[in-house]
Amino acid sequence: MCLPQGVFCSVPNQVCKLNKSIYGLKQASRQWFAKLSSSLLSLGYKQSQHDHSLFTKSHNSNFTALLIYVDDLILAGNDISEITSVKHHLDSQFKIKDLGILKYFLGLEVAYSKQGITLCQRKYALDLLSDTNFLHSKPVSTPMVKHPHLQQQDSALFSDPELYRQLVGRLLYLTNTRPDLSFATQQLCQFMAAPTINHHKALTRILRYIKGTPGQGLFYPSNSVSQIKGYSDSDWATCPDTRKSIPGYCMFLGDSLVSWKCKKQNTVSRSSSEAEYRALALASCEIQWLSYLMDDLLQSNFKDALLYCDNDSARFIAANSVFHERTKHIDIDCHVVRERLQNKLFHLLPINTKDQAADLLTKALEPALFHQLLPKLGVINIFSPA
Repeated sequence: MCLPQGVFCSVPNQVCKLNKSIYGLKQASRQWFAKLSSSLLSLGYKQSQHDHSLFTKSHNSNFTALLIYVDDLILAGNDISEITSVKHHLDSQFKIKDLGILKYFLGLEVAYSKQGITLCQRKYALDLLSDTNFLHSKPVSTPMVKHPHLQQQDSALFSDPELYRQLVGRLLYLTNTRPDLSFATQQLCQFMAAPTINHHKALTRILRYIKGTPGQGLFYPSNSVSQIKGYSDSDWATCPDTRKSIPGYCMFLGDSLVSWKCKKQNTVSRSSSEAEYRALALASCEIQWLSYLMDDLLQSNFKDALLYCDNDSARFIAANSVFHERTKHIDIDCHVVRERLQNKLFHLLPINTKDQAADLLTKALEPALFHQLLPKLGVINIFSPA
């Protein structure tokens, strides 16, 4: 540590006495990341401007990527000597522990095969079930019933709201590899302030669904093509309390699901076309960010992105350069989508509603349709019996 500016010591080798742990200081995380970043930059790594935790280095045909989460790092690349060199450098600077080939990272379990890579959070899910005494519960086929919709003050208040908030927070982390839980968890997050008994019942149903599929996760095939494909959908005015719509999108790199989102809109949409179009605007922004990220990973030579939408009216608005009276109030989203469409960032294509993969992120579905859409998202369970 260095002495603060303006402090002078007559005795050499004096140090500051810390009255507080370094991890308790407000600037500790910022200073740690600054120190780690400067160390990597000195080795010739470049920091991504689109994901500041990503550092890359390329030389001729060799490429190395380093991803940071606080003080946990993942190294990947095709240059073993460079990977070994950076590990030695970091060990000399910070005394790191080399855990070898990636198998377990922040609760994410990684399994390898000739066909590809599988990510899941089986241990995390089993710990969650054990802590809530649901290890021996009866499984259900879907995380949420289709009817009735959850709403504010639909029953008496739950007696332990703090427990409800803790469990919903743990479910949120589980959605990192479980897109099938995204919509149900998003619904529960709306009632954190004053959860009711019905909200807690919906929470226990999710736990019973996890009981039947603790090892479910995402599969990333090794022979996937380099093309971004997106699915955009919205459920119009589905919230009974605010009548706001719930849009959702899922983004694929080839056949691998890499990004998905389910979040209630900030404003009320006056038509299903408007709700779908606002969902298109969100999806187009995600495609733009993914394309920038692919450039950082030196994967710019891929096919044109595709975005699928099952609403004809929304697609017609995107293709039509004339603003009609009914679209003036969504002119910003119109500009966002149309500008990127004209710049050929993606092609907007129709899709049948029954094949809309993002449908699973916008509403509760019947068991048959729910399990029909799961494979389209690349969700598999390698622990299930053959």
